[in-house]
Amino acid sequence: MYEKVTEKILNVGVNDPDIKLFENQYELPDGMAYNSYLILDDEICLMDSVDADVTDEWLANIDAALEGKKIAHMVVQHMEPDHSGSLIAITDKFPEMKLYMSAGAKNMLSQFFDKDLSGRVNIIKEGDTLSLGSHKLSFIAAPMVHWPEVMMTYEAEEKVLFSADGFGKFGVRGAEADDWACEARRYYFNIVGKYGMQVQNVLKKAADLPLEHICSLHGPVLPENEELSFYLDKYNTWSKYEPEDSGVALIYASIHDQGTKQAALKLKELLEARGVKVGVTNLTEDDLHEGVEDAFRYDRMILCASSYDADLFPPMTKFLNVLKIKAYQKRKVALVENGSWAPSAARVMKTYVEGFKDVTLADPVVTIKSTLKDADIEKLEAIVNALCD
Repeated sequence: MYEKVTEKILNVGVNDPDIKLFENQYELPDGMAYNSYLILDDEICLMDSVDADVTDEWLANIDAALEGKKIAHMVVQHMEPDHSGSLIAITDKFPEMKLYMSAGAKNMLSQFFDKDLSGRVNIIKEGDTLSLGSHKLSFIAAPMVHWPEVMMTYEAEEKVLFSADGFGKFGVRGAEADDWACEARRYYFNIVGKYGMQVQNVLKKAADLPLEHICSLHGPVLPENEELSFYLDKYNTWSKYEPEDSGVALIYASIHDQGTKQAALKLKELLEARGVKVGVTNLTEDDLHEGVEDAFRYDRMILCASSYDADLFPPMTKFLNVLKIKAYQKRKVALVENGSWAPSAARVMKTYVEGFKDVTLADPVVTIKSTLKDADIEKLEAIVNALCD
């Protein structure tokens, strides 16, 4: 069924509790929400479609909301398949419905679909408007948040921002014990995070808009449990790459349990004894993308990794490659390596860290040999001192 945003704006999107991976890589313990909105007015407008896996339920929601009426207009804000996957189904159902999208989105139509929809498309650009009756839509270009063709839409009558993938989160709507910031943070840094400057540009455009709701294509309609400023402030912090919390992201990749893992656990103990908040990620067991979230959340990070083939244990290599892609910056980082005969992990990790923008490498870099020994604990204490003093 549909959910009311206001009396005239309805969310006809679909929860998919069964999907396990988003983009075939991000773990979804609570499934995913695909949002789509109907604006009821003299001329009815549909905002985006949904993933092809949930087309039938989406169409049923639309039928229930329309009560026999027809859709005159459809705005396509984002062409990624989780939002355009049902586009052909809805255009077949309403053959007279006009489509509104950016020039970039129109160029992508033939890449995704064999059916020619170009004759129904009205190209929109920033500053263009569409009147539905009492509701008036104005369009905001949002390139690279997180695809180049993205548009956002502002509805002035009810002060609603349709934010495309912006302000989205993992998980279905209405999940028990829902914490927007946790899964929105993981979503932001892993999907949108590379494009902080572009997010800042959109935030500046939206700064003077009177807002009562933000309607993302994923997750709940905002505000949910906080004032709207809470969500805007989070996005402002995240998109500036500023630390959100004081603490340490402790990321480790250990081949066996006796050495690297024990060093990481000892570091956790030492940090917590100093009252430091610690987010721990075991890259061989935990979701790598939780580690990415913590790396951006906290102002400091410790990397602990085993040496491997005169190089770096591959799970840590993968993690550091993701941080590189996502433009990790403005933090302080410490390194711990383990090696039984020719330790090499620190050398490789240092290469990555030195390539990050505005990142300070803490001294000392610690090397342990095979297993953690009493003599190594003093070295670990030196790292804690370097990060905390």
